[in-house]
Amino acid sequence: MGNEVNCTARFGKQESAGKALLETSEILFRGEFRLKIPLSSIQSLKAADGELRVQTAEGLAVFALGDAAGKWREKILHPKSRLEKLGVKPGGKVSLIGAFDEGFLRELTQQTDVVMKGKVGAGSEWIFLAVESKKELAQVPKLAKSVKGAGALWIVYPKGQKEIMEGDVLAAGRKADLKDVKVVGFSLTHTALKFVIPMSNR
Repeated sequence: MGNEVNCTARFGKQESAGKALLETSEILFRGEFRLKIPLSSIQSLKAADGELRVQTAEGLAVFALGDAAGKWREKILHPKSRLEKLGVKPGGKVSLIGAFDEGFLRELTQQTDVVMKGKVGAGSEWIFLAVESKKELAQVPKLAKSVKGAGALWIVYPKGQKEIMEGDVLAAGRKADLKDVKVVGFSLTHTALKFVIPMSNR
């Protein structure tokens, strides 16, 4: 989800200003004290008067998020599916370059019948490139030429690996004259960065 809000948090007798982050599977808080609340551990969730009140077995955490409190509650209770976050529409044309997990392939085939593996199919609206190292980013310039109109190139790479970092992926996309517009938690182990043709070049 990737939402960040500067706020005040209370947990037990602790209270601190800091930054709250709503991730795909957890709420994080970094201030004078730190919190990590897995979404699966939440027992109840309320949003009122600009506060998000999160009850867990360990206690009640209160985040003063302002207008974002209600939005966070909705996102936690009704999370978007992976394909919704990636923007893949029913019946869309998708091309996959590299190795993807079976769960993602299953989700795609339930959404569309047009999935090309190993090469870019004609008229592909979404191109997904899975990379595990910097050298695999050498494919980006060629794939960038296959992006048409409002189409997108998603580069999926592992989290927390020195072999390939976010800066490497951003540099590869920008060098290919694409604009990075969105980042999504693809899975527990991988992140996805979205690149598109700048509006001025379409």
